[in-house]
Amino acid sequence: MTTTLRPTEPLQRNDDGTRSRRFQVCVNSRPVGALHLGTSPGFGDRVARIVGLRIEEPDRRRGRGTVAALAAEEVARGWGCREIEVSVPGGAEPALRFVDTLGYVLRNRGMEKLLGDTPPALPEGSRGRSMTEAEYEAWFAHESEHYARVWMERGVPETEAYERSRRDHERLLPQGRATRDMHFSLLEHEGTRVGTLWVALLEEKAYVYDVAADAAHRGRGHGRTLMLLAEGGAIAAGRRVLGLNVFAGNTPAERLYESLGYETTQYSLYKPLL
Repeated sequence: MTTTLRPTEPLQRNDDGTRSRRFQVCVNSRPVGALHLGTSPGFGDRVARIVGLRIEEPDRRRGRGTVAALAAEEVARGWGCREIEVSVPGGAEPALRFVDTLGYVLRNRGMEKLLGDTPPALPEGSRGRSMTEAEYEAWFAHESEHYARVWMERGVPETEAYERSRRDHERLLPQGRATRDMHFSLLEHEGTRVGTLWVALLEEKAYVYDVAADAAHRGRGHGRTLMLLAEGGAIAAGRRVLGLNVFAGNTPAERLYESLGYETTQYSLYKPLL
């Protein structure tokens, strides 16, 4: 039997600049599922994205999904893409095993924590305060550079990594430090600056975009204190969920978040298209 993809719509040009197209997954011309393929909002046309892949129950566990995913890679190559990515919900272990067998590698994961009603206390001698404009400018230059380098360490070409950093920061911080619902804090311990924190207040939750203990003060528990500071700010603002992103390989951060009760909500994986 032959498994193929049959387009069900013309190639779409979307408002966010991405391309996409929907397909039927067919076995000998018989529809058995659907696939939605697009390009990445974050990386543009160089990176394809499997937006959705579904095989109907009677045809599962017969390799249909594997063939459909491999066919999607061929379509992506035809679009000129050099990489393909996919997201898997937290807890979906069969889906994780499936994409692992196809050669996808974990890039990062989203995590969330349900918060209580009472802000957690900070350790004695620690306090948070808002950044001044000068402190924000210095932090922004450092954070933008670091963000680009994180992507370069994960195989993104230098030019594209810097472009993504520029684009993401312009989108999130159109008014810089004054951008609405964005909060930038310094953590001090016994009067000495020890770390920085960037938290956004979204409609239904808060989100940690950046948290970092200063290099000279790492390994002393300040990362945990920064997260407690983030949780306290979220609770004070009426949010009861705090989310964040952690890149694969950042083992200390992963252990910290897990110890604080954060759970994985989404895995993001990628695969080079050779």
